[in-house]
Amino acid sequence: MKISSCGNSLSLHRIAFALVLTVTAQAGIAQRPTDDSLLLSQDHEQSAATTRFVADLWLNQDHVSGLPNNRDNLNRSRGRLRFGMSGVFGTNWDFTATARIAQGSDDNLDNRRNNDNERSDGIGVDQVLLRWHTSEMASLQFGKAPLPLDLSPMLWDPDLRPAGIAYEHSFAMGDIDRLHLVAGYFAGQHLYGDNSRIATAQVAWRWRDGAPTRASATLSWLGFSDLGELAHQGLGRTNALANGAYVSDYRLLDMQLAAHTDWGNWPIDLQLDVVRNLGADFARDGARLSLSAGDHRQPGGVQFGVAIERIQREAVLAAFNSDDWWFHSNMHGQLAWIAYGIDRTWNLRLSGFRELRDGLDQPTHRLRLDLNADW
Repeated sequence: MKISSCGNSLSLHRIAFALVLTVTAQAGIAQRPTDDSLLLSQDHEQSAATTRFVADLWLNQDHVSGLPNNRDNLNRSRGRLRFGMSGVFGTNWDFTATARIAQGSDDNLDNRRNNDNERSDGIGVDQVLLRWHTSEMASLQFGKAPLPLDLSPMLWDPDLRPAGIAYEHSFAMGDIDRLHLVAGYFAGQHLYGDNSRIATAQVAWRWRDGAPTRASATLSWLGFSDLGELAHQGLGRTNALANGAYVSDYRLLDMQLAAHTDWGNWPIDLQLDVVRNLGADFARDGARLSLSAGDHRQPGGVQFGVAIERIQREAVLAAFNSDDWWFHSNMHGQLAWIAYGIDRTWNLRLSGFRELRDGLDQPTHRLRLDLNADW
């Protein structure tokens, strides 16, 4: 369902206003009960306590210059509100159900050529997730939700919501080491009637999990199939196409190495990600290195970060990795950011990108300002 950008359209101001009303209503529900409410049964009170309102708001200002083919600079504003309910029932089940509203100064017709993973204007289902905790260390989930794998933006955009089934299991290895396994099968549910399928498996070794100094090694495999509609709808992007179809298959083998330590009051994170597409016989490798210092999730906290990426043309499936970067493959580039935690709800991030697509001499520059809130 598309929201018009004029007339009686839903503006960003109305999104924010609706959010304020919703949060206010929830706050009223959470207030101390009246005398009449004390007549409710204890069982009902316990049931209500297990369900809570959840929401997140994203507002973005985007400027892109140096676009290929002498295209004019891009300037646009976008916003997205996701809201709904999350809770537990019984002793082993939890659920999440959320909707999504988005509005942008650009049009949905621009999303293909802007390499976006979501429509600028729209209303729809964000999550419908049911999870069964088969034990304290294992769970089985069903539905439409974020992909339950730990992947870098080079492989996957965390805003995407595939639908499927996944099983997770953790094993304690000694006092604080842990082995974590995930396997799943999903329908991609990208834009324009996508009917892709994604088989996934991941194993992670987490050394000193939760300690101030810790590290991890994560090996992942993603196999994509039924990609014809993606190519037909123009989401092939920087991957190689021939006669309207992908030239390569996409069977990605990915290795991530990560380390964390606290230097005084500054948490330091270093991550290296390397990927090879086993379904391609050319231009099939990619790498990402990132370093950050600080924590913007704390009130008044600041985070600085840098990242570099080199992604050959067939290394990843360009329809599904992060659309924060303008080019999704066949490129190399650098990112620098600074983020600030306004309070426990709101944070602000300023990001600058410099990207060069293979075969071009002029880099593309992108400047993004993001305001985020989580309830």
